[in-house]
Amino acid sequence: MHKSVLLEETINNLNIKKDGIYVDATLGYGGHSSEILQKIPKGWLYAFDQDAEAISYSQKRLESIASNFTIIYSNFVNLKDKLAELKIHKVDGIIFDLGLSSPQIDNENRGFSFMKDAPLDMRMDLGTKKTASDIINTYKEEDLRNIFYQYGEEKLSKAIAKRIVEERPIKRTLELVEVIKKAVGLNYFNKEHPERKIFQAIRIELNQELKVLESVLPDAINLLKPKGRICVITFHSLEDRIVKQTFKKYSETNPLYQGLPQIPVEYQPKINLINKKPILPSEAEININKRSKSAKLRVIEKRKIDD
Repeated sequence: MHKSVLLEETINNLNIKKDGIYVDATLGYGGHSSEILQKIPKGWLYAFDQDAEAISYSQKRLESIASNFTIIYSNFVNLKDKLAELKIHKVDGIIFDLGLSSPQIDNENRGFSFMKDAPLDMRMDLGTKKTASDIINTYKEEDLRNIFYQYGEEKLSKAIAKRIVEERPIKRTLELVEVIKKAVGLNYFNKEHPERKIFQAIRIELNQELKVLESVLPDAINLLKPKGRICVITFHSLEDRIVKQTFKKYSETNPLYQGLPQIPVEYQPKINLINKKPILPSEAEININKRSKSAKLRVIEKRKIDD
């Protein structure tokens, strides 16, 4: 079963109050939500996910702990609007765990893994129609190249995109891995593992992961009560860069007003950085769960001056 990464560090940094309102923006298989629910006997938990399989599992898991929670079947990009529909406009804390869950990776039919043969799917939300196969088989060569370079940071993106277009149609994961191998040669393939980067790039494009993250973070900051906290766990440099830059922007005074004796409230920093450098998993956690190795946790707190 899925092990939530940096679980203890995240829960500790959330500064949970017994009567607080908390949001798990990435419910998954309920690791973080279970811990939060146990600590808020007089509060409420709102949990978001777009994966019906994960929701089905977590519903039962959370019900075995308490009943003061609401699961919302939605991408967390809709955080603000979905909470507003429930008359929730301010919360005490929000968690984002941006990694794929182990069951998603291990489920062969989902097509997330480059190590198992499966249809090219990679949808986070199985209710949507577009799949990884549509990207691989219909995108122009130039678009594929750009996606592989931007979202996978793969230096041989051009050669890989060219080969994919030549070999189309490609319908299965291991078929795609073979095409990548042919495009880059065996030495480079075994040394650099470009298939990891290409699969990541396709998944990010299909699920619009980076655009969604950029969009939701300002909403999340505005939803916080004074002294409320956000904890974000990222798993690759592209995600972490967005989180780091967004938090930096909101933790600094608007440059136009820096140095003035009186700065209008709306131009003052909205948040404080709790950790300037990200919190990393311990060696012990990495030994137990190899997938935690690339994880980084960043934490912010809303300043008392509230808009």
